[in-house]
Amino acid sequence: MDVLDKLFGWYRKKEDGKPDIRFGRYSDNNKSVEKVARWNDAEQLFKERRFAESIDAFMDYLRDDHDRNVFTERDGDILDFQIYQGSKVVRGKCTPEHLVAEVSLARMPEPIVPVMRRLLELNFTLYYCRYAIDKDRLCMRFETTRDSANPNKLYYGLKELAIRSDKQDDLLLDDFHQLEPMDQEHVQPMPDKERGVKCRHFRKFIREELDFIAGLDPDKLSTAVSYLLLTLAYRLDYLIGPVGILQQELEKVITIFYGREDMSVLEKNSLMIAAFSKLVDRTDEEISFSLSRSVFTFSISAPQPLKVVSDSLHTSIQNMLAFREAKQYVIAQQILEYGFSFCQFSYSLPRPMTELYQLFMQVNHPDYFRELGFPISYYDKGKNAFNKDMIDEDIQLIIESWKGKYPGMAWKKQNIRYDSLLNFNHSFINEVQNLNLVSPT
Repeated sequence: MDVLDKLFGWYRKKEDGKPDIRFGRYSDNNKSVEKVARWNDAEQLFKERRFAESIDAFMDYLRDDHDRNVFTERDGDILDFQIYQGSKVVRGKCTPEHLVAEVSLARMPEPIVPVMRRLLELNFTLYYCRYAIDKDRLCMRFETTRDSANPNKLYYGLKELAIRSDKQDDLLLDDFHQLEPMDQEHVQPMPDKERGVKCRHFRKFIREELDFIAGLDPDKLSTAVSYLLLTLAYRLDYLIGPVGILQQELEKVITIFYGREDMSVLEKNSLMIAAFSKLVDRTDEEISFSLSRSVFTFSISAPQPLKVVSDSLHTSIQNMLAFREAKQYVIAQQILEYGFSFCQFSYSLPRPMTELYQLFMQVNHPDYFRELGFPISYYDKGKNAFNKDMIDEDIQLIIESWKGKYPGMAWKKQNIRYDSLLNFNHSFINEVQNLNLVSPT
């Protein structure tokens, strides 16, 4: 392990027998000091009109040395590059005159008018890119003159190209069965054991939540039901990590609550329950279609000021108190999970906060992680017993590994309560919201 890696936390703690499984959506809010320096280099080189060197520095900034997500090959004035984003590969070339990047979406053996109409309409939603047809190939393109390719323009242009194409290819293939997938050879299939556990728990999480909600008064506890359903959506998105169609279905559930101002809370809850009821009936084959191991370069969500995250966590604590007073402990517990999960889903969180969220979820859902093959159990639900020493040790490891980048970060382990899961969650999230994650760089 190199000194800089250790100093800035660019490694993951290793546990004997721990499976190599990632959770949640990719966040690019995790750049090391060295990578941030490469961004600054790119900006300075562009100002000096050293355009080729500026683009090289920019590509180095994007490159995640752990994930191997960006590949470049320079031959004099010509730069070829590939950028990986989920099921898609951005392939590009930069010459002294132009930079062009393109993604192949699908093959269309015969012209399909509804497909062409959809792509034409989608063009009006883009800022930097455009959809196009090249013979029988549906594609998406971004291009600019090299001399105007400043780092900001490159970042947002390539991000739009990568994220939109990664989303749109699945939607096109699902809606138009005449289309054929292409350029997906890089996507790694998920191991059978992991896929089986995720399929099983995808349905298990939904069934258990819907059964619990069925025992609640839908009128008196309508707000609580909303919290439970949203928490379920965020939990599935993080723990199961579906992509493509299944990811879109979970996003639709969330949009029902936040995007339908014309509906009452009861109506929203009814629609969300109906959506989950359809999802739980999906076969293993249908669920597996949205499970894969992919490499990403750009985050769907954007970083937010730390105060926004802290305020969101604080609000979840305040909303929990009334349910705790009413002795609705399961609801209170899940409202706390909702607050932390909302931040993890909606914002590109700093890496130490994401690692603490991972630990939080391992404490709250031990059966799932045990079935996936994680050797350490942090909490025994049947005995209401915590593995306090291991929790304290792993938290300290997270804090220490990121002290180089966040020197003011500290954790008061004496504030964490281990007498119940609710009190643990409350005290844990209270510490998270008070973390000093200000970086001097």
